Amino acid sequence: MTTPDIPVPDLTGKLAVVTGASDGVGLALAARLAGAGAEVVMPVRNPRKGEAALAKIRREHPGAEVSLRDLDLSSLASVAALADRLTEEGRPIHLLVNNAGVMTPPERQTTKDGFELQFGTNHLGHFALVGRLLPLLRAGRARITSQISVAAGRHAINWATSSGNAGTTATGPTASRRSRSACSASNSTAAAGTAGGASRAISPIPG
Repeated sequence: MTTPDIPVPDLTGKLAVVTGASDGVGLALAARLAGAGAEVVMPVRNPRKGEAALAKIRREHPGAEVSLRDLDLSSLASVAALADRLTEEGRPIHLLVNNAGVMTPPERQTTKDGFELQFGTNHLGHFALVGRLLPLLRAGRARITSQISVAAGRHAINWATSSGNAGTTATGPTASRRSRSACSASNSTAAAGTAGGASRAISPIPG
């Protein structure tokens, strides 16, 4: 099976923010968007991997407008710092891709704010980021994409326990599926929050 070559329109003058763009799907998306002319901001947790990704995109697309920002989605303070920086820069955002995430760590872990790691990173971190960037997203009539998985629909969300702060013992694949279900639900909220501004909020399954 080959990956279809879906054409991307000219994105010159557009600003895209892609989380988790240091490797995998995020890197491929960032490269494709940069190749279409978009200015791409890549918030990453690991600066070394981020620099390597930046170099790869620039080799493939000389002259590409790509840059790194610091972001640790397991820290709400880090999310706030990124949002503040982008707000200070003042550029309307035309595309936000919530791609970063963690999946099934070998043992139960929590975020810096005390939430179950997968729920806190995959869902809460991105949810907080969207909320803080709403003015820029509205200004750019942004499209918001939140990556989920085929397993997202297998677990209903119990908001009282899924966060990890209310005695839940969910971990591993169960916690991962719940975090992705939450991403799908919160993307609907994002669409409502940008009503009158955002053109679309979708939750694709990368496969």
